[in-house]
Amino acid sequence: MEALAARSLRRRYAAGEVIYLAGDRPAGLLVVLEGRVRVVRGRGDRQHLVHEEGPGGALGEVPLFAGGAYPATAIAAAPTVCLLVSADALRAAVRSDPEIAFRFLARLADRVRHLVDRLDRLAAQDVRGRLAALLLARERATGAGAPFTLGGTQAQVAEDLGTVREVVVRAFRGLCAAGVIGRAGGGRYRVLDAPALERLAAG
Repeated sequence: MEALAARSLRRRYAAGEVIYLAGDRPAGLLVVLEGRVRVVRGRGDRQHLVHEEGPGGALGEVPLFAGGAYPATAIAAAPTVCLLVSADALRAAVRSDPEIAFRFLARLADRVRHLVDRLDRLAAQDVRGRLAALLLARERATGAGAPFTLGGTQAQVAEDLGTVREVVVRAFRGLCAAGVIGRAGGGRYRVLDAPALERLAAG
């Protein structure tokens, strides 16, 4: 770890700043030290979230180990600090301690499992069902009955749900009109009918 840190560069990104674009050539491995990074793929306004990384997360493993360019775009979702580890430094570390390679394999396996679960949700639920599941998860993270935020913009929620912002806005309006959720002010919401939300999330 000390040897890698000594051969790494610290980089800072503002919220909303693009860290790299799909198709760019990789500069090395990025390790998130502070903040949050969303990795998305798509065209125009229709973006899909591939994965999200916080402190301790890594970015850019695929082109680093498989070659080629970045397959998706990484955007700082908050003020973010990353450590850029060069490919040469990482290869030297793996040669000196093969256990490091197994750690990366475990991370990549977890990401594949996450993507398979995500594909299952997209195939099994409509947008309202996926939104209901997200709202339930946000409420549980905050505390049952407590007001909660979405944890991102409506556009980011649309990326999470595999749709576009306009569809999310309509789904929100429908849930509010049905009395399932209510606005609590300040960009916060409150679950008013948990059983109905759970039924929607269950499909």
